[in-house]
Amino acid sequence: MGFYSKAAELFEQRRAFAVATVVRVEGSASAKPGSKALIDDCGKILLGWVGGGCAESAVRSEAVRAIRQEKPQLISLNMQDEVLGVGMPCGGMMDVYIEPVVPQPTLLIAGHGRLAEALAALGHLMNFSVTVHDPSADPAAFPTAERVLNKDLDLAEARIDARTFVVIATLHKNDHLWLEKALNSDAGYVALIASAHRSKLVLDYLRLEGMPEEKLQCVWAPAGLDLGAASAEEIALSIMSQIVMLRRGGSGQALRDRKAAVDADQSSAKSSIKEVRECEAPAAD
Repeated sequence: MGFYSKAAELFEQRRAFAVATVVRVEGSASAKPGSKALIDDCGKILLGWVGGGCAESAVRSEAVRAIRQEKPQLISLNMQDEVLGVGMPCGGMMDVYIEPVVPQPTLLIAGHGRLAEALAALGHLMNFSVTVHDPSADPAAFPTAERVLNKDLDLAEARIDARTFVVIATLHKNDHLWLEKALNSDAGYVALIASAHRSKLVLDYLRLEGMPEEKLQCVWAPAGLDLGAASAEEIALSIMSQIVMLRRGGSGQALRDRKAAVDADQSSAKSSIKEVRECEAPAAD
């Protein structure tokens, strides 16, 4: 299979990967400018070549980082120095451009009504591919959704993988059935919009039905962050805020408080360094 045919196959399968391209070589290096490799999100080279042991490990590691951050990177590898370079004195230097290819995340909303409509609108603004799945869903109420599936609990048409965020907004109607189906899929996020009392009832029911505890622990129920939300729009915002936080690796902490904590840590580190230097300073005669 050709390089670009393989890349197209990965894209069609909604698999995250990176294209690593050698753009400059100086001195001795096994790869040449234009050499390429396809690397998956676990750091495995699927196809191609960007050099041997001197460079491969570093490129694979940086490819994983680029995929996680969803940002391209240009890295320079010094293969002349065993200590300061990439670990082996093979000779030469090489620049590699790493471009991540990350599928658009999907927001799958089970349910209809004002809350589901607000959630779909916010998901579209956050660049999610939005699918609404509910027998009573009116396509006209979801103008930004890519698909509106007016069927019962048939997930065959609802494409679910690790980059799918499932939010159950059925408001108690068959929510336990939807939750069971979502937990038996490969969804990367599953949330139930319900009160704390209702959430406990649904989770306890599934627990009695034999759902493994480790799967139940993955459910965000009640869904969202504590924003003091009251309206449907505010609840939708709290849920999308949680999704963005988890997707981007955020803490949910106020930026002001986070900055204060970072400043305090830096101040403490500087004080420690000062104390060490004062202790190491030679005593005056």
